[in-house]
Amino acid sequence: MRGLLGFLPWIVYAFVATGDEWRWGAITGLVIAAVLVIVDRGSGKAWDEIVIEASAAVFFACLTVFSLVAPDSPLTPYGPALVNVWLAGTAWGSLAIRKPFTLGIARTMAPREVWESPRFHRVNAVITTVWASAFTVAALSLTLVLAAAPHATALVIAIKALSFALPAVFTAWYPKRVRRALIK
Repeated sequence: MRGLLGFLPWIVYAFVATGDEWRWGAITGLVIAAVLVIVDRGSGKAWDEIVIEASAAVFFACLTVFSLVAPDSPLTPYGPALVNVWLAGTAWGSLAIRKPFTLGIARTMAPREVWESPRFHRVNAVITTVWASAFTVAALSLTLVLAAAPHATALVIAIKALSFALPAVFTAWYPKRVRRALIK
């Protein structure tokens, strides 16, 4: 469950920025992400354990600057979609370099002897693919919804919630399924 705390800046941003005020959302996301990175690094966590937190810090630093420089940008209403574009890019990028973002988190919960096994890597690649797919679908859905019905706040929140909840449930379920299959 600790791994999900890394998504806190993104979730808070989604709620704060929903009212077309992305500056406060970006600043809030940046502060939360920076605190998470500082606390995690201070407690000895490796960078591969905090990919999402570090990605959030970079994204919200850039978004904060952009939102302050261009507060009336035509991108303003698309903030929730931009979040998912960035998260999808982070997840797909981690897969492209063969270091699924879930790998570092999973190592904190798995015995050291399985860390280098192809199965452990494969399980994390599958989990990261599910996250990447959910972020991609959410980015596309949010772009369409925000273009067609920019004030459909409940729908935007529902899409955002599902883009985190469904992969989180899968992340909890899938490793157990793989373990059960190995026992049979």
